[in-house]
Amino acid sequence: MSKSKYIRKYPVFTEEMKKDYTILIPTMLPRHFKIMIGIMKSYGYNAVLLENMGPDVITQGLKYVHNDTCYPAQLVIGQMLDALESGKYDKHKVALMITQTGGGCRASNYIHLLRKALEKAGYGYIPVISLNFSGLEKEGAFKLTVPLVHRLLYAICYGDLMMNLVNQTKPYEKNIGDAEALADAWTERLTSEMAQGKVSRKLAKQNYAKIIEDFAKIPKQGVPKPKVGIVGEIFVKFSPLGNNNLEDFLVSEGAEVVVPGLLDFCLYVVYNGVLDRKLYGRNRKSAIIYSMLIKFFQSYQMDLIKAIENEGSFNAPMPFAKVPPLTEGIIGMGVKMGEGWLLTAEMIELIHEGAKNIVCTQPFGCLPNHIVGKGMMKPIKERYPDANIVAIDYDSGATKINQENRIKLMLSTAVMSQDKRPMFK
Repeated sequence: MSKSKYIRKYPVFTEEMKKDYTILIPTMLPRHFKIMIGIMKSYGYNAVLLENMGPDVITQGLKYVHNDTCYPAQLVIGQMLDALESGKYDKHKVALMITQTGGGCRASNYIHLLRKALEKAGYGYIPVISLNFSGLEKEGAFKLTVPLVHRLLYAICYGDLMMNLVNQTKPYEKNIGDAEALADAWTERLTSEMAQGKVSRKLAKQNYAKIIEDFAKIPKQGVPKPKVGIVGEIFVKFSPLGNNNLEDFLVSEGAEVVVPGLLDFCLYVVYNGVLDRKLYGRNRKSAIIYSMLIKFFQSYQMDLIKAIENEGSFNAPMPFAKVPPLTEGIIGMGVKMGEGWLLTAEMIELIHEGAKNIVCTQPFGCLPNHIVGKGMMKPIKERYPDANIVAIDYDSGATKINQENRIKLMLSTAVMSQDKRPMFK
């Protein structure tokens, strides 16, 4: 029997489908993804960001995904199936998009778990689009062209900037909601700009300066609040669905949230391509390409950092070039499964930036993140005795109240050492 008979054929998103199909995309970083979806629409894709949350999402996930499987997979697949069951979309005119990392993490298998779940639910005819930079799933009409990737890079930069500014403004705003409203307005403006093809580095720098200036004008008041950093597995770190609205909870408890950006993760992935040559002697040509890419990405990050520093009202993130050396003596750079050495480095980065109170979010049973997150807490605390770190597991069996009670214990320590002098006149 030929090998081809064992290969299962799945429906493919075709050029004809592009005209009238709706592409459903699960949420992770709402601000970033809204800009990305606006860009996709400018390329003719009718993309929709899913925002359905609540118990029905995990119920659907547990129904079609094994409960020992990675919690983010249960949420992502559950959110998509819940959306299909909502009646909002024509099931015969819809496609689903999901990311694939291409690495050793179970996230690389989400697309196969999703297809299996669709078949079980009776939707095996729905095409699934893989969004990846690893050359996987090459069939189909959705293509990551250079212009599209360039625009998506700007979406990441803009999203990181606004996430940073919202987090530094929200705990101190005189009028509740000002920061989110301003971020929404800028998201709409930036999406419209890029949809019209207005994309350039010069324009981006001008926009950075205007965005920062607008956030600086928001009326603020109060005393310094404890800075609480969030690190962890990428989905539960960023997604309100994955971490039970952790950022909002921390703000409600009187904290200022600090979250390392998505661009840092992109830089980490590219940097690992350079490390592969140094550590394992892999392809020299690939290493040269990765070295060029890392310089390109870092230059874009420095545009952001310089814009924040030039205005002077906000704290800029640490340049990525300074992040890898932070791990020396704590974890090896060959640890690259999941968030790998970056997660450890981000905890140390946060401590250096004054956010010594840290919530390490991890899906229950996520082996890489239990090693590079919870497993690194002891050596980090030995080097930085005043580090105040709590590891929180997120899964379908963990109750929100238990998670929040553990975070409150960490916050009680943070409050005792906090400066109470007024910040604003």
